[in-house]
Amino acid sequence: MTSTANTISLSLPTTHNPSSLSKPKSLPDFYLRFRNQNPKLTRVGISVTSPNNRIRTLSTIRASTASVMEASSKEKALPTIVEVDLGNRSYPIYIGSGLLDQPELLQRHVHGKRVLVVTNSTVAPLYLDKVVDALTRGNPNVSVDSVILPDGEKYKNMETLMKVFDKAIESRLDRRCTFVALGGGVIGDMCGFAAASFLRGVNFIQIPTTVMAQVDSSVGGKTGINHPLGKNLIGAFYQPQCVLIDTDTLNTLPDRELASGLAEVIKYGLIRDAVFFEWQEKNMAALMARDPSAMAYAIKRSCENKAEVVSLDEKESGLRATLNLGHTFGHAIETGFGYGVWLHGEAVAAGMVMAVDMSYRLGWIDDLLVKRVLNILQQAKLPTAPPDTITVEMFKSVMAVDKKVADGLLRLILLKGSLGNCVFTGDYDRKALDDTLRAFCKS
Repeated sequence: MTSTANTISLSLPTTHNPSSLSKPKSLPDFYLRFRNQNPKLTRVGISVTSPNNRIRTLSTIRASTASVMEASSKEKALPTIVEVDLGNRSYPIYIGSGLLDQPELLQRHVHGKRVLVVTNSTVAPLYLDKVVDALTRGNPNVSVDSVILPDGEKYKNMETLMKVFDKAIESRLDRRCTFVALGGGVIGDMCGFAAASFLRGVNFIQIPTTVMAQVDSSVGGKTGINHPLGKNLIGAFYQPQCVLIDTDTLNTLPDRELASGLAEVIKYGLIRDAVFFEWQEKNMAALMARDPSAMAYAIKRSCENKAEVVSLDEKESGLRATLNLGHTFGHAIETGFGYGVWLHGEAVAAGMVMAVDMSYRLGWIDDLLVKRVLNILQQAKLPTAPPDTITVEMFKSVMAVDKKVADGLLRLILLKGSLGNCVFTGDYDRKALDDTLRAFCKS
C-alpha cells in the first residue's frame, strides 16, 4: 500500500551550471569560482575557480568563502571563512592550518571573563593546553576552567552531561561565560546542549577535532544526548558563536575515525552536489592518504553545503532533513548494536547503502548509481551492510521512534532521479522498505 504524505524534493541548488538555476527574488546570488582544491580567499561576491574550472553559483545564502592567503615567514595564513547566515545569529566557520596558534580568532568570540572548556580524555592531552593558551594569550582578564569527560558515544548520556553542569556550578560561572567544545561530535553535541541549558543559555564555541565534527556535526546548532531507546532524542537547536576548524588536529586522528567522517562528505555529494561527488570519486585515495589540499577542499565544500541548508531551514522543518540520508537506518544500527560499537559514520555508511537500495527498488534511481555508491564507500573502507546481529524487528522498533516520524508515519530521505537529487518523504511503497530490510538482515 502506498501512503500519502507531503514530499520535500531537493534537486540541485548547488549545480555548477549557473544557467540552470532559478534565482529566488528575496535573496541575493553570489558567484564564486575556485582556482584549485585548496581555494584562496575571496569574500562574498568575488569570483574564484573550481577543480573543473567551471563557475559555481551559490544562491540563497551568504556562505562566504574567504581565502587562505599565501603567508610569508612573518605573516600568518588567513583562514578560509564560510558564514552560516542566520540573521543576527549568523556565525563564521574558520577553516585552516595552525588556527589554534591565532588566538585572536577565538578571543573575538569570548564576551565575558570566564570560559569552560569541555573535552575528553583522548583530546585533552593533545590540545587542551594549546586551546587554553589561545584563549588567554595577551588576554589576562579571561580565566579558563575545564572538564574532561570519558571518550566515546556510549558516554553521550545524561549522567555524563551532569559532569559539565557540576563543573560550571562549582566554578560559579555566570550568564556571560562561554563554553568551548574541544573534540569530536560527541563532545560538541554535549557541550552545546549544556550551553543551551545552563542558566537557560550561555554562549559556546565549537573546536571540532575529527573529520565527522568538522564537516557536519559542529555546524548548524544540533545539540543533544542519546537515550537508551534512541539516538539524539534529547536535545536542542542552539547555534555556536563560531566554529574553528584547525585542520592540523586531523594529524592525530586514527584512520578509522578519518574514514567515519568521510561518510558525511560522501552524503553531501549524493543528496545535493553531483560535481562534489564526482570530485570525491577521483580524489578518495588522496583523502584517505590525508593529502592536505584534498582534505581542505573536502572540509570547505562540505561546510558550504551544510551552511546553505541550515541557512534555509535551521529547525529541520523539511529541507534540512535531507542531510540525514542513511541516518534513520544508521541510528537504528547504533542503537541496536550498542552505542560506540560502530562509529557514527560507519553506521551511516551502511544506512546509506540501505537507503540507496530502497530507492532502487522503488524505481527512483538506476543501478549505475547503486554501484557508484558501493564503490566509493568501499574505497573509503566503510561498511556497506549492517552487522549480522541486527534483525528486521530491531530496525523497525528503533525506526518507529525516529525524530522524522510524524503522526505515526516514518518519513525517509531517499535518492530520486539523477545524482545529486533526493526527497524527504513518507509517500513510498511500504513493501520496498520491507524488502530492503529483509535483504540486509538475516532474520
